Amino acid sequence: MEKSTLKLTRKIQLVVDLPTQEERKEALDKLYQWQNRCFRAANLIVSHLYVQEMIKEFFYLSEGIKYKLADEKKDEDGILQRSRINTTYRVVSDRFKGEVPTNILSNLNRALISSFNKNRPEYWRGERSLKNFRRDMAFPFSLEGISGLSYNEEKKVFCFRLFQIPFRTYLGTDYTDKPQLLQRVVQGEIKLCTSHIKLKDGKIFWLPVFEIEKEKQSLKPEVIAEASLSLEYPIVVKTGKAKLSIGTREEFLHRRLAIQAACKRARVGATYSRSGKGRKRKTKAVTKFCNTERNYVHHRIHVYSRRLINFCIKHQAGTLILLNQQDKIGIAKEEEFVLRNWSYYDLMTKIKYKAEKAGIELIID
Repeated sequence: MEKSTLKLTRKIQLVVDLPTQEERKEALDKLYQWQNRCFRAANLIVSHLYVQEMIKEFFYLSEGIKYKLADEKKDEDGILQRSRINTTYRVVSDRFKGEVPTNILSNLNRALISSFNKNRPEYWRGERSLKNFRRDMAFPFSLEGISGLSYNEEKKVFCFRLFQIPFRTYLGTDYTDKPQLLQRVVQGEIKLCTSHIKLKDGKIFWLPVFEIEKEKQSLKPEVIAEASLSLEYPIVVKTGKAKLSIGTREEFLHRRLAIQAACKRARVGATYSRSGKGRKRKTKAVTKFCNTERNYVHHRIHVYSRRLINFCIKHQAGTLILLNQQDKIGIAKEEEFVLRNWSYYDLMTKIKYKAEKAGIELIID
């Protein structure tokens, strides 16, 4: 049975809500310590999971050995002293006890086990390598780690405590649905799921996951909208006699190529830029143009996918078919220029997400 709920992830900047600079720095240092311990714990957990899964391969020199990845108290062939999910948790819990909240380690362990089990057949066939986690990875925590989430009328911000560290949100001139989602969580209308904290350049970002009800539109499953993705027109969609071309080559591709050309000029000129802060200062202009291109493409794809879904809702199309996508994927892989500039995967991802949110069935031909 299809689920009636949908999980949304948003990115919200946080500020440590403490009066003095020393207290704020101490709280930030603690967050960076938690991040470092999670990075080390994640690599340990994945390594232990892989060894457990492949342990039967280590018995090829002996005969008559019984083995089973189960608790020896519950199964006579079991070789573990506790449940399998508890083994990796105990490894990281014993090693990092007192250095990071156990809630974070528990959620990290649960997420990695789920991911490992999903990819297990590919690990077994040798088609996928183990995940390798970076030092700047986001660390998870459940709703139990948050307390006192409320809206402060005086400061016009949302405040809460994360493991006793006070935070307030910094939304700025935000025109998205973040304030509304947080307000609905405070009022108990929607549920807040396991979320993450991401640290970048001294800034704190909260990645909350909201579980909301799917939008209920007056759609008709028998009404079919056919869409085609291409480089000439990002999206062309039609249903019945209605047809809509979303975006143009000049609007999307030519603007992107102009930003790439500017980035190339900046990269050439970086050799003669004034130094003083090492590589970061000399490549400051290059980084700026790379971010400009990424933000431009991200925004355009959001606009295109939103207009596509609005077209389907307007004409009550309950089914959306993307035509001839496999052929176009093959063309994109053969031509480097198309693969570099089409942004096919991002567009597909956002169409799929928005279609699911609106209750539209998506079929990829």
